[in-house]
Amino acid sequence: MQTSSDRHEYPAHWEADVVLRDGGTARVRPITVDDAERLVSFYEQVSDESKYYRFFAPYPRLSAKDVHRFTHHDFVDRVGLAATVGGEFIATVRYDRIGADGTPASAPADEAEVAFLVQDAHQGRGVASALLEHIGAVARERGIRRFAAEVLPANTKMIKVFTDAGYTQKRSFEDGVVRLEFDLEPTDRSMAVQRAREQRAEARSVQRLLAPGAVAVIGTGRTPGGVGRSILDNIRDAGFTGRLYAVNKALPEGTAELDGVPAFRSVGDIDGPVDLAVVAVPSDRVPEVVAECGAHGVQGLLVVSAGYAESGPEGRELQRALVRQARTYGMRIIGPNAFGVINTSSDVRLNASLAPEPPRAGRIGLFAQSGAIGVALLSRLHRRGGGVTGVTGVSTFVSSGNRADVSGNDLLQYWYEDPDTDVVLMYLESIGNPRKFTRLARRTAAAKPLVVVQGARHGAGPRGHAVRATRLPHATVSALLRQAGVIHVDTITELVDAGLLLARQPLPGGPRVAILGNSESLGLLTYDACLAEGLRPQPPRDLTTAASAADFHDALAGALADDTCDAVVVTAIPAVGEGSVGDAALADALRSAAAAAPAKPVLVVHVELGGLAEALSAAASTAPQPPAGPPPVPRTAQPSPAPSDGPRPAPPEGAHLIPAYPAAERAVRALAHSVEYAQWRRDAADPGKVPEYDDIDEKAAAALVDRQLTSGQGLTLGQDETCDLLGTYGIHVHRALPAPSPDAAAAAARSLGYPVALKATAPHLRHRADLGGVRLDLADEEQLRRAYTELTELFGTPEELRPVVQRMAPRGVDTIVRAVIDPAAGAALSFGIAGPPSQLLGDMAHRLIPVTDREAGSLVRAIRTAPLLFGWRGSAPVDTPALEELLLRVSRLVDDHPEVVAVTLEPVVVAPQGLSVLSASVRLAPPPARDDLGPRTLPAY
Repeated sequence: MQTSSDRHEYPAHWEADVVLRDGGTARVRPITVDDAERLVSFYEQVSDESKYYRFFAPYPRLSAKDVHRFTHHDFVDRVGLAATVGGEFIATVRYDRIGADGTPASAPADEAEVAFLVQDAHQGRGVASALLEHIGAVARERGIRRFAAEVLPANTKMIKVFTDAGYTQKRSFEDGVVRLEFDLEPTDRSMAVQRAREQRAEARSVQRLLAPGAVAVIGTGRTPGGVGRSILDNIRDAGFTGRLYAVNKALPEGTAELDGVPAFRSVGDIDGPVDLAVVAVPSDRVPEVVAECGAHGVQGLLVVSAGYAESGPEGRELQRALVRQARTYGMRIIGPNAFGVINTSSDVRLNASLAPEPPRAGRIGLFAQSGAIGVALLSRLHRRGGGVTGVTGVSTFVSSGNRADVSGNDLLQYWYEDPDTDVVLMYLESIGNPRKFTRLARRTAAAKPLVVVQGARHGAGPRGHAVRATRLPHATVSALLRQAGVIHVDTITELVDAGLLLARQPLPGGPRVAILGNSESLGLLTYDACLAEGLRPQPPRDLTTAASAADFHDALAGALADDTCDAVVVTAIPAVGEGSVGDAALADALRSAAAAAPAKPVLVVHVELGGLAEALSAAASTAPQPPAGPPPVPRTAQPSPAPSDGPRPAPPEGAHLIPAYPAAERAVRALAHSVEYAQWRRDAADPGKVPEYDDIDEKAAAALVDRQLTSGQGLTLGQDETCDLLGTYGIHVHRALPAPSPDAAAAAARSLGYPVALKATAPHLRHRADLGGVRLDLADEEQLRRAYTELTELFGTPEELRPVVQRMAPRGVDTIVRAVIDPAAGAALSFGIAGPPSQLLGDMAHRLIPVTDREAGSLVRAIRTAPLLFGWRGSAPVDTPALEELLLRVSRLVDDHPEVVAVTLEPVVVAPQGLSVLSASVRLAPPPARDDLGPRTLPAY
């Protein structure tokens, strides 16, 4: 609760930009005493019916007393928010805290009355729903836990706003008024409602940019050449189905057109709506252009102009001003410094880009933050597609440049439900909101493959992208993305390789691979590559160089019919000599065999001497196409089949397209990505659960955390406090007693009981048994004193060594368990084998918190050294169920108490029966701000 001294400070952190249901934007901000004229003007534009619904009586105008009351707030007990477009109010919401007797309270209570008013022209855009989320967040911040609203029965729209919000509520009817009361604590349903609205709104905002009815290119030269003129020509030449306009302030008076395109000196001169404005003028002229677009009602901007954040601090300020100005008018921006957008749909045919050649139409959605990488990706897809319009072409393409507004997250919202996109490929140099990206990626990947390659992985990110940096290493981020179902690849070559396979072929039912072809050497290379990628290849079948097209057909048909294989790799080298099989005949044979068994993926490895890759695409282009109709149901991967397993997953549209790769390693790598993704799809159907444990004392843990954080600063807990906090979650640490002298060591050992361990805890010796700083299995006092003398003689004084005595734990495998809350990415749980495997080789596995029981099991098995836990080379298997339970308990602790920002348990000795936590550290701090639990907002500029 705020004190009286700060009750009137303007809460700038309540300001936010939101995307509305129709894809437009609005600014939400507190109402202040300076808004009197805006409030009066707003009220004059509201219909008499809406005024009656708000005040339950005819109320044609606001009195001076009303204006004063609705603009003077203390921002604690009385709060008003406005949604604005172009600086003018389009809706308002207000709450007044009430007392126990139902009257306005001078003493704070936890309930408030809330009321809305939305301008009639903006009703139906979701403004009230967005304002309810924001006023609810404000109320929770000010200690209000419950809203009450009185609504006339005829005001069905406002009743629906409240009832659809998803909060726990109570409804009553008295004196002709519907009274609604609802708790403001977010529920699973309210969060689901909020995220569904977010998805629809952000998808719609992208759709308005990618499928405009009218486009104006601003900055088109009068002669060919230049950025603006090139984009205008590309839009026209692609056959854009909407209206196209050229705009240039320097055009002579009376100029009616440029190369057949209607021309104007200003957007404002265009007689009709403009949905998308392509801005290609120098950066110093952009503010003037944005103002003209806003005044004309343009819905969105594609800013290709450079000179912004990529040019340095001054440019970054210009970029912030650009976004601020555009959002003032309710417009979204792709760019600045953008390469452009493409939509190949026959209903749109938009090529508003600088691409030298437009891509073929297809079903791959492509996002690139870099224009140069975008060009490279488009070119590779074009070449690999063999000139065939179909599955492996592009549905939509966006190159976002500096990504000041529209981001990869927005495109994921759009592609998730886009029926024209089956596979999503993304090149990212930064992730502006990792928590949100992970959430959206998980949902998208459950419906269609999502392949991502990251540039700037080692911190040298482009200056144009202002994002909050993560402290997590790239390997950790990669593991967390894979947990979310993202197919995370290392290069753009892999991006295209994986994308083509996923677009052309069904998902494999498992890792078993059949290999056949006319080259023994190429087959062996493929076999080795499969083993290296963790697949299970069958011995290659050599058809010999004399194999005919019919031989290939029969071998492939036989492999596809074999229930012991899940995918087939065909290796082929060009044959020479009279009667040798031609590329076209071989392609027809492979396509025919694959079409007869469309539930298993087929890949071809070819030597780049012939034209087999082109022939495979050519064969596909002449194959019968599936009939037009609704989009196919998203593919699902089934387990390796047995006779009773039922039908295989339906193949994707165009499954007759067989991808060809010039190297065995590339083909197998793409197949391994597909296998891993298919397994994720199967696991996602049953993600497991977060178990409950009866011995967890959440309240005791919260009380301990609160006591330790009284200063509001971060701190690392001492040993006793660490043990106490972990103990509330059933995690018991072997206490280590300080031994500053031989006598103290002997006393500690007597209290603990022999056998004991003597350890030096100085930073340079901690956890370094290899350096001799640890003495184990000391059976009596004589051995203990001797070990103490040896340590001090070897390494220094007790003050330097900081020795401790600890009771011996059962022998087992030393492991390490860590949890950390990253401000950008969220909470992550990590596991590995202690010592060189984790420290030197980085062999750690990671999962997002909260972790389910299935994820805990996969975490233990995900590290490369996992065999050490399961009886490697005849050793006794350790108690992995106890280890998985420990991981789940640590996950619960961090998830329940976000103030626990770091936990390290090292070593955790896992024995054949049970485990022992020998050392632990816990760091507390005020929890990082969560930007994924509050109301919907656009990223701040």
